[in-house]
Amino acid sequence: MKILFLASAFNGMAQRAWMELDRLDHQVRVQIASSAEAMEAAVEEFQPELVIAPYLLKKIPEKIWKNNVCLVIHPGIKGDRGASSLDWAILNGEKEWGVTILQAVEKMDAGPIWASRTFPMRPASKACLYRHEVTQAAMDALLEAVANFQKPGFRPEPLDYARPDVKGSWNRKAQLDDFRFSWQDDAESILTKIRAADSSPGAPVELSGRKYFAFGGHPEARTGHFQVARNPGQILAQRHHAICIACGDHPIWLSHLKEQVEGAIKLPATLALGQAARAIPTDELDPFDTPEGTTFREIWYEEEPGVGYLHFDFYNGAMDTGQCYRLREAFIRARQRPVKAIVLMGSHDVWSNGIHLNVIEQADNPADESWANILAIDDLILEIIQSTDHYIISALQGNAGAGGVPLALAADKVLARNGIVLNPHTRTMGLYGSEYWTYLLPKRIGTDKARQFTEQCLPWGTAVAKEIGLIDDCFGETAGAFREQVKDTAREIVRLPYFDKLLMAKRFQRRKDEAFKPLARYREEELEQMRKNFYENDQDYDHKRFCFVHKINDPNKGQLVEDRDWYSSRRRIYRRRKWEAVDYGGE
Repeated sequence: MKILFLASAFNGMAQRAWMELDRLDHQVRVQIASSAEAMEAAVEEFQPELVIAPYLLKKIPEKIWKNNVCLVIHPGIKGDRGASSLDWAILNGEKEWGVTILQAVEKMDAGPIWASRTFPMRPASKACLYRHEVTQAAMDALLEAVANFQKPGFRPEPLDYARPDVKGSWNRKAQLDDFRFSWQDDAESILTKIRAADSSPGAPVELSGRKYFAFGGHPEARTGHFQVARNPGQILAQRHHAICIACGDHPIWLSHLKEQVEGAIKLPATLALGQAARAIPTDELDPFDTPEGTTFREIWYEEEPGVGYLHFDFYNGAMDTGQCYRLREAFIRARQRPVKAIVLMGSHDVWSNGIHLNVIEQADNPADESWANILAIDDLILEIIQSTDHYIISALQGNAGAGGVPLALAADKVLARNGIVLNPHTRTMGLYGSEYWTYLLPKRIGTDKARQFTEQCLPWGTAVAKEIGLIDDCFGETAGAFREQVKDTAREIVRLPYFDKLLMAKRFQRRKDEAFKPLARYREEELEQMRKNFYENDQDYDHKRFCFVHKINDPNKGQLVEDRDWYSSRRRIYRRRKWEAVDYGGE
């Protein structure tokens, strides 16, 4: 069936929907909804049998919905209407939420219902819920809706608030004031507002006399920590660029901030604070310690007989230079533990998206920071590849992109949760890519498919990835179910009577691969291309990175065309204002 997607961006939801329908042999075309004219032209040219809006921030033109069945993925329960469904679900403390596939009509979100699903809510950010529960529920409902569309005589359910299962209502679009709070409020109510505003627009806060948007909230509830009376709003400590702030009852951590000035970007909190962060005391936490109570941790280690589990939870999967080296150090220490296998667990949200473009963008010399970052992630991956005395498992609970995919492939076995999205390419960012991808991808899927993966720049689902050998297995509809099965798999592997022979075979294969072509040569060849990308800007990396971190739409998709002179001056003005002669003083 010919299906046209109308989307404001080809985001994770749209990519997952594209893969699910493509797997069923539907012919799917994606049209970025840059304007009504662009959408209407796409319909006229493609002549779709069905139109789907997986992620659309504007109304479908009347000319389209009056002449075509248009199904909208709405992240709300039956009867919910409005542009901030998930925001309000979190702010209102809903225990259950859902997704509705409804037909576009004149009134927004008021069309007949083709399918719906519900799910239990949990204390997580809006972005995390969207990537997991919302996306999974949406795919289940979307496939049912498409099947219903193909059924002769099927009639969708009219929206009727008299029905007992229609529990939603219309809500206005959330405003910035809806996310405001006082530092004197209790920590949980503050965290609720930060989660509802994450990843956009952020919760407005004031710190060190300046205004910011706050992201990445975490509770601090360790026994005996920060129990001395403090002034609410006072910054108590920093750890790995996050800051701990006193609240009405117990403190919270913020991992990221965005200054409320034109041109600012989201950054790790201490980088956003600038020189003011120098006066904040550091609160260390070893990833191999087990704190009594919850706190902010990016890397932590757990162990059971024979198996070590290395977790790393980096905001949105971006890994800066320091994070790469800290993870490498933790991995080396894990190898020194009395275990046979090490499972790279990543986080429950995103596995990894490679180097940290926002940190690079704000650096005094982005080319130098890009180079340092790529060397750091290369060093991490090299350490994993060369670990021949342990069996290494990558467990992808969430999506992976760019350098995050080779990071996973460096392991001996790659397991993924059903439905995650893999984007093993960097060409759209103007980068050739390093991370030993020229060794790892062809080793698993062959040279031709590796070239296809990196040049076509298309997302890949777990079903296809398993079929072609990119990953070894996929299972689990939720991150929790996936983790339990990963643990069962790891336990079975270390109990194998021939486990030692697995390591012998691994060492033999590594020597064989090294004799054919040393890892150093792969790295040298990749970095030769990356140096051109970073220092000569031969693939327009600087401009593409700027557009990405500043959320400027891709001009190649018919949206906002960026003015290069404006881009350069805007970047210089912001960085000069932020870093020159700024002294905020201490607390």
